[in-house]
Amino acid sequence: MKRIVVGVTGASGTIYAINLLQQLQNNPEVEVHAVFSDWAKENLKIETDYSFHDVAELADFTYKNRDLGAKIASGSFLVDGMVILPASMKTVAGIACGFSDNLIGRAADVTLKEQRKLIIVPRETPLSVIHLENLTKLAKLGVQIIPPIPGFYNQPQTIQDLIDHHTMKILDALGIRNQLSQRWEG
Repeated sequence: MKRIVVGVTGASGTIYAINLLQQLQNNPEVEVHAVFSDWAKENLKIETDYSFHDVAELADFTYKNRDLGAKIASGSFLVDGMVILPASMKTVAGIACGFSDNLIGRAADVTLKEQRKLIIVPRETPLSVIHLENLTKLAKLGVQIIPPIPGFYNQPQTIQDLIDHHTMKILDALGIRNQLSQRWEG
């Protein structure tokens, strides 16, 4: 069974996190540990009709973002990877500088130090030089940066098609087989 940590921060795009959590929940081979920042919870209210309770139920385990004693804050707790989506630029900067003042940042720091798979889905535009430097620094450390940039070769018909395609890319990066979206056939 794969163990995946999902961190949801206060950037816009909470629907991407919901879709990923739904897909992970549908896979009996995956155990999900989720952390939501306070602003992620606020964006959930602003951007969707989902309640926090309903979204939290998509994870096997949830943690408070201030709980630095949670098991995902330790490198001795084995996980297969972590995804932060959407990733605010504040979170990206904190991780790039090793500033672990909350559980999302600490879990990312642990993922890096243990040389495990870390995926960041930045949700900001335009990107400043500071944002790009922080993302570049993380990419040089082995973090996979997967921004939610839509592909159109699969001829999406709905917003959900665009979201599914991005979720497929994240699942692929985690090594989780899926057929969530149409793939390029040449």
